[in-house]
Amino acid sequence: MTLAIVATRAGVGLDAPAVHVEVHLANGLPGLTLVGLPETAVKESRERVRSALVNAGFDFPNTRRITLNLAPADLPKEGGRFDLPIALGILAASGQIPVEALEGMECAGELALDGKLRAVPGILPFALATRRAGKALIIPRECADEAALAGDLPVLPADTLWQVVAHLLGQEKIPSHRLPASVKTTTPTADLADVRGQQQARRALEVAAAGGHNLLFAGPPGTGKTMLASRLPGILPPLSEEDALAVAAVRSVCGLPLDADWGKRPFRQPHHSASAAALVGGGSKPKPGEISLAHHGVLFLDELPEFSRNVLEVLRQPLETGEIHLARASHERRYPAQFQLVAAMNPCPCGHLGDPRQRCQCTASQIQRYQARLSGPLLDRIDLQVEVPALPPEQLTAQTQGESSEAVRERVMAARERQMARGALNSQLGGKALEAACDLNDEERTWLASVLEKLKLSARAYHRVLRVALTLADLQGEPKPSQAHLIEAIGYRQLDRILGKG
Repeated sequence: MTLAIVATRAGVGLDAPAVHVEVHLANGLPGLTLVGLPETAVKESRERVRSALVNAGFDFPNTRRITLNLAPADLPKEGGRFDLPIALGILAASGQIPVEALEGMECAGELALDGKLRAVPGILPFALATRRAGKALIIPRECADEAALAGDLPVLPADTLWQVVAHLLGQEKIPSHRLPASVKTTTPTADLADVRGQQQARRALEVAAAGGHNLLFAGPPGTGKTMLASRLPGILPPLSEEDALAVAAVRSVCGLPLDADWGKRPFRQPHHSASAAALVGGGSKPKPGEISLAHHGVLFLDELPEFSRNVLEVLRQPLETGEIHLARASHERRYPAQFQLVAAMNPCPCGHLGDPRQRCQCTASQIQRYQARLSGPLLDRIDLQVEVPALPPEQLTAQTQGESSEAVRERVMAARERQMARGALNSQLGGKALEAACDLNDEERTWLASVLEKLKLSARAYHRVLRVALTLADLQGEPKPSQAHLIEAIGYRQLDRILGKG
């Protein structure tokens, strides 16, 4: 046999398209030709594979002409994951292992020069695609736990090339890997009961969790804005198995460990010096950014006006669509970005505008420039805008605690069940479905129109008021929002008052 085909997969964002490594041995001038759009790391696999085969005790067909084709030819191939399939293809084409043994198998792994297998990134999307194809997967042992997260998939981990060959020859079978219970563990979540006072902010946090709404806290330093934001994941429902895999897949592509906080809502907190590429993803070969790492979780932007305005503006499109499309001259990637935005800001540069404890030292022009860093279109996409005032000393020293995260989470889950019966969370309801769910009568519509005109709210803000009012009704178990719910929802839009402009 002079032709062998080994199944593997490339890594294209969160996708793992099938790749066939075709190896042909022919008579002629000795040499090795690698084709199929390989990038530099793949081209260098020729030397790694040659040394690994020789050092592992196998014969390398130096006297034959070797042609390696990575099909399909128009799909770019990156990384060291093709080392193992190339080595197995050469062994099968030269008759050192039977070609039939490779049927029903997919494999990936980087080879060391002594024949040991090294881990490669992005194994979870690879494993999920292999499971859908109904095949077994041979990978380095370091990747075994990650691949086993895919579920019903025969994962065959190996330490060396020799172990893989011994398995294919039937000499020493590799047992299928089972996921240790310790992998799917989570650390305790910070409890909302730790927050003293701030009843309005706690209420807004519960509403945001129930409807999936974006949230902005504004107030002086040290009033608990960051503390409140960090409690949001603890009152959100736990991730489903499917959503947990989606979160883990993004981390896998980024090369991050998956054994930390499995099934827990992500909480990402980038520094305000982060670039646009760091926030939404990018690079010459686009990688996921913070918004994708916060998929199905929370993206917390502290000191919101300190972020570059250009950086903040790139959030507008993913906040609406739930995904980010990164296009480059030779690469195009789509990454999921269904996150809840929670932001915190001071009302002025010194932070003490409206603070009874300390006088503000900022001039009017400084305050205006500071607040102007937030554009109207971005603020329109934030449903809840809440003041977090300084607490009086008696509340700070009080021994009483508020409700625990567990008690609040039960109400949030009940409200979300009502929303899912309508087909989607309130934050994702479209215009017609939203209008039908709110079912306002003529009197309520007339009253709401007059309020919107007085507050100069946009059409987008109008729909967000309806969404928040519907969430308030869901939390109380009401079939539709009342005027009281609309009044409370409108109260969450008055950013001028919060920032001291009114």
